[in-house]
Amino acid sequence: MTQLGHSLMSELPLPPVRGQLLRGETLAPFTWFRVGGPADVLFLPADADDLAEFMAALPQNIPVMPIGVGSNMIIRDGGVGGVVIRLAGRAFAQIEALGDNKIKAGAGALDSMVAKAAAKAGIAGLEFYVGVPGTIGGALTMNAGCYGRETKDVLVEATVLTRMGERIVIPASEFGFTYRHNALPPDLIFLNATFQGVADAPDAITARMAEITAKREGSQPIREKTGGSTFKNPLSQSGEKLSAWMLVDEAGMRGHRRGGAQVSEKHANFLINTGDATAADIEGLGEDVRAAVKAKHGIQLEWEIKRVGRPP
Repeated sequence: MTQLGHSLMSELPLPPVRGQLLRGETLAPFTWFRVGGPADVLFLPADADDLAEFMAALPQNIPVMPIGVGSNMIIRDGGVGGVVIRLAGRAFAQIEALGDNKIKAGAGALDSMVAKAAAKAGIAGLEFYVGVPGTIGGALTMNAGCYGRETKDVLVEATVLTRMGERIVIPASEFGFTYRHNALPPDLIFLNATFQGVADAPDAITARMAEITAKREGSQPIREKTGGSTFKNPLSQSGEKLSAWMLVDEAGMRGHRRGGAQVSEKHANFLINTGDATAADIEGLGEDVRAAVKAKHGIQLEWEIKRVGRPP
């Protein structure tokens, strides 16, 4: 797909919408790191129909990128070409208990809110989502999970929008989930998903969620400008899963800084913006960490955080 230059995007007429089309909007406020340059165009659709009509009419050579709350993303300082689509607002965050211990959630719904809604409905099995930052769209994209459970364990099906604006329902069996990855075409936009749990008492579910929340608050820098886990947990040569944070710590990188970015003192697999970091500071610090772990352990850490856009 050919990416158009910013000057051309600023002149190109775009399809009419009921939501908002903002040209040159800085994306930093839409990410947890609070860094990043402008989008050529930021589209805030009014609802799924508005988005579908826009996608159907948008020229195919214009790239699109959906985002939720930007919890697991570094947007580079040069911004993002094409159209960034932010799935936010009530239209994309609806959560509904369906019966038979199923719950349906919009792609813009916060993972933690889905866990809480499931608990209220007496649906167990989704407690882990209270410890996952971000939205359901991101969880589907990267098979998000924590504390021994992942999205693949509870997903029934998801509704997606194609690049042509067509709605398709994809069963979980076709996602090809692996660790922090799905095998679907990258240009699909998630609209909603249905999950399967099991019946349990709401109080018991809530108690388990409280344990997860306490563990997360005690071990992760969730009050900072940060993202999710920075690097994937790698495998040893014998196939044993290793802890990325431990490798970073043993490489002496806990607390290490670059510009306004720092490896968290609280959890070595988190990077934080101490206040004035650029995206280049954060990404560069991540590369410093990868180099240190490679030198110490001979292991090449893989980024878990998505890095998108143009360099400054």
